[in-house]
Amino acid sequence: MIDNENTNTEFKILGMSIENLSIIYGILLICWGVIISLISGSNSFTSFIPSFLGFPILIFSYLSIKFISKKKFFMHIVVLLGLIIFIGGLDFIRAIITGNVFTNFWADISKLMMLLTGLFFTIQCIRSFIHSRKAGKTES
Repeated sequence: MIDNENTNTEFKILGMSIENLSIIYGILLICWGVIISLISGSNSFTSFIPSFLGFPILIFSYLSIKFISKKKFFMHIVVLLGLIIFIGGLDFIRAIITGNVFTNFWADISKLMMLLTGLFFTIQCIRSFIHSRKAGKTES
């Protein structure tokens, strides 16, 4: 039987390589933090947390494309940051449990975004790593 994920092809998600998806995710996080901070009128450092995490994702994703020999190293940093984003988003669940969900609407919507996108992104990175291992690649 032939595996659905052809091991001779590059892993794609939404028609993109994981590196390109990572660049887009980094840009999304940067924009999210800036836009939410402006919309909410927040003077808090914490409203920029998505931006602060998106910036290194963007940089390391770009570096993984630019320096193929270090792709594995850079992409492992990227997935670690994605996991940190997911873990940070778990604070949304605490708000649900305590009954304080959306008392600070913009903060909670950012936590929910981090929870959902961090989970999706981390899963896609792991799928990409598994695909690469099955294909016998060492660079991703």
